[in-house]
Amino acid sequence: MSALRILVPVKRVIDYAVKPRVNKAQTAVETAGVKHSMNPFDELSIEEAVRIREKKRAPGGVDDIVAFSAGPPKAQDILRTAMAMGADRGIHVEIKDGEELEPLTVAKILQKTVEKEKSNLVVLGKQSIDDDAGQTGQMLAGLLGWPQATQASKVEFGEGDTVIVTKEVDGGVETVKAKLPMIITTDLRLNEPRYASLPNIMKAKKKKLEKMTVGDLGLTSEKRLKVLKVTEPEARQGGGKVEDVDGLIGKLKELGAL
Repeated sequence: MSALRILVPVKRVIDYAVKPRVNKAQTAVETAGVKHSMNPFDELSIEEAVRIREKKRAPGGVDDIVAFSAGPPKAQDILRTAMAMGADRGIHVEIKDGEELEPLTVAKILQKTVEKEKSNLVVLGKQSIDDDAGQTGQMLAGLLGWPQATQASKVEFGEGDTVIVTKEVDGGVETVKAKLPMIITTDLRLNEPRYASLPNIMKAKKKKLEKMTVGDLGLTSEKRLKVLKVTEPEARQGGGKVEDVDGLIGKLKELGAL
């Protein structure tokens, strides 16, 4: 098997424990003064890349693990976290605060980065928890012409350049086999990400972090979609209690459900 050069895209999103709020202009979710962290699915990707190296699962070994992010200046924080978890270095494509990149634009940026870094395995989260698009990995595979294995719950390495990926489906599991180079997107059952220790956080400050812009890659961040309005979902009505089955049937008839 070829030595792995792993690229792991990570995204800075509103922390999963924070309840998002719509801004006053109803144009987007409020992000000012809101806690941000690494997208949870991307934490799984970094952890998996580091475990492949630590447990020597790939016969050809791991040559390089690069954490990548396209985001505002503060996205450097999550890149440092990724490096503290075990990534060797980071690449930051910087965009303006408040600017959002669409999945296709991110996929094109990643395509250029893969070609520049000569990566042969890209491991990324199946979706980000802010827009929940779940498209970037598939679009990247299409642009590169590489095989893809999505929503991985288990990653194994076979003979030659073969990678075997298992994912959960309704009523069971599905196993796919592909050859490097390839794209893998990660799901929650894949692993349990580690916490970055203080010594590793300090070491991460000395690791290389390369900065560039979208224009440096010969691309633009032109938008194809326009958000017309963002609103809170309607409040759910409270439930009610019934005394017995007859009461339940009567209530369902009253609501027109029977």
